[in-house]
Amino acid sequence: VHPLWQSPLTIPGGTRQSPINIQWRDSVYDPFLKPLKISYDPTTCLHIWNNGYSFLVEFDDSTDRSVIVGGPLENQYRLKQFHFHWGAINDWGSEHTVDSKFYPAELHLVHWNAVDYPSFEEAVMEGNGLAVIGVFLKLGARHEGLQTLVDALPAVKHK
Repeated sequence: VHPLWQSPLTIPGGTRQSPINIQWRDSVYDPFLKPLKISYDPTTCLHIWNNGYSFLVEFDDSTDRSVIVGGPLENQYRLKQFHFHWGAINDWGSEHTVDSKFYPAELHLVHWNAVDYPSFEEAVMEGNGLAVIGVFLKLGARHEGLQTLVDALPAVKHK
């Protein structure tokens, strides 16, 4: 169990729970799954803001300029924001796990179904409203793209 999710209020059950432990041996290849197409326009990036416990990078989602389509998705989904999960130590920080292994951090790219719903706020309430891409991050060499973001973080010290 994730160290941050150990609580007497944790309610087991449900098929759409988070966090999840992805078990490699139980994974099944789906030959009918279409490729996931990711098309992001960097000019749709609006701002970085501090929500009090993390930071979010928000995007202009009023048009279909930054979208994902394909894979298991029935519709095109617009990019709304991305954020990270990380821990106090390098041994764990990811929200999800693979074979019970934590990663130092996890990136979540949050998209919403603008075909079926008029707003992100309404899409959040629905089973097919959001599509989140999770990317496990490991410690490694300097990454220029991420460094650009890290360099901007001192500007969002306060909520």
